[in-house]
Amino acid sequence: MPDDQAIGAPPAYAGFWMRFVAFLIDSLVIAVVIVPLLVAVYGWSYFDANRAGFAGVWDFLVQVVLPAAAAVLFWRYKGATPGKMAISARIVDAQTGQTPSTGKLVIRYFAYFASILPLGLGFAWIGIDRRKQGFHDKIAGTLVIHDKEKK
Repeated sequence: MPDDQAIGAPPAYAGFWMRFVAFLIDSLVIAVVIVPLLVAVYGWSYFDANRAGFAGVWDFLVQVVLPAAAAVLFWRYKGATPGKMAISARIVDAQTGQTPSTGKLVIRYFAYFASILPLGLGFAWIGIDRRKQGFHDKIAGTLVIHDKEKK
């Protein structure tokens, strides 16, 4: 344990702006993966279409299933997405401080909808919560902490 953190002291929580930077990094990574896949399947005309809904099953798989699976797998095996790794943050179980179960991580992913639907209030909540938890963190029982040891 680092000298600057006494036994029983709360962890350093990753706040709103740190997590926002991580989100921007993750969005860029996702775009770098998704755009070429969509172009390979549908061609450049995919981006010209003015459509409601998905262009087909591959569109759904690439834009919904792939990002969900990638996020949960990164959280499970690395403790963080590439964006969170870049800011030296990781997701932990709010009660134990250990790696959350896969079930909690799946719940966390789907709980993003609870954070985004009321005008993004669940994400803004990170900025005012004492443990820097968004609605999705509270629902899943997770925390995002600044991982001092990974600096």
